[in-house]
Amino acid sequence: MKSPLTCAFVAGLLLSASSGALGSEAHYSRLLPTDEPANPIGFYSNGCLRGGQAADQKNPYYQIIRPQNRRYFGSPRLLSFINYLGQEAHTQKLPILLIGDMSMGRGGPFNGGHASHQNGLDADIWFRMTKKPLSRQALEKPQALTIVSDSYKTVNQYYTPKIYTLVKLAALHPDVERIFINAAIKVQLCHDAPKDDRAWLQKVRPWPGHTAHMHVRLSCPLDSTSCTPQNPVLPGDGCQEAQQIIAEIGKPKPITPVTPKPKKVLPMECQLLLNPNIKSAPNAQHVTTIKK
Repeated sequence: MKSPLTCAFVAGLLLSASSGALGSEAHYSRLLPTDEPANPIGFYSNGCLRGGQAADQKNPYYQIIRPQNRRYFGSPRLLSFINYLGQEAHTQKLPILLIGDMSMGRGGPFNGGHASHQNGLDADIWFRMTKKPLSRQALEKPQALTIVSDSYKTVNQYYTPKIYTLVKLAALHPDVERIFINAAIKVQLCHDAPKDDRAWLQKVRPWPGHTAHMHVRLSCPLDSTSCTPQNPVLPGDGCQEAQQIIAEIGKPKPITPVTPKPKKVLPMECQLLLNPNIKSAPNAQHVTTIKK
């Protein structure tokens, strides 16, 4: 016999399928986190979040930008990391940090701007820092600080030792899996790092864009069986890879056929969790009677 909770989910799924409600960030951003133990589900770019928590919007060492978008939720692991980074940055006499997109209340895909940030383990940390707390109005419409030149081959005058310190502090945290930044910034970090202090550079990976912020990604918690980990970071400091990317800028690229990417399908557990017609979601093992 099906439980009432499972039956409610079946009804909710049928209603969502008929109304076309699933797949819209508009309703994902309005969903409140579920009141249950935290658990990242699925992959960073195809998942959701149970038991998400909101970042502290009154923390003295960081501020949340664009709070109106409600993208300031994450797993306890992510919130712990942000608190660590803010405190360590303050200890190193850095200004107040600006925290960009994390995840929505129950995670899930955004309509634009990110393919990842879906399971509560990603956060954007801006390179711009502020000596005094920004007003609510300034936080809602913040001005970014790009630290890469127009050629995308070097950093510009806004790159400072403080940014080097900030990236290194993030990379030293044991829960950090990767840090995505522009290749020009990576090359500069490689230039600045001393020969006897380069191990942390392995986590810092060159990625298109990311000229005004670093994208920090945490590893899946060991006790989470629903979280899909990313392949391990390649060995070495990654400096040669970044230099090669810079060397290829401006060169003609070979024309290759574009292969359509298969459409992503959220894990069933996420389809349930992100359903706007229901208030909470049972674990995947409790909904095996539901068939697509």
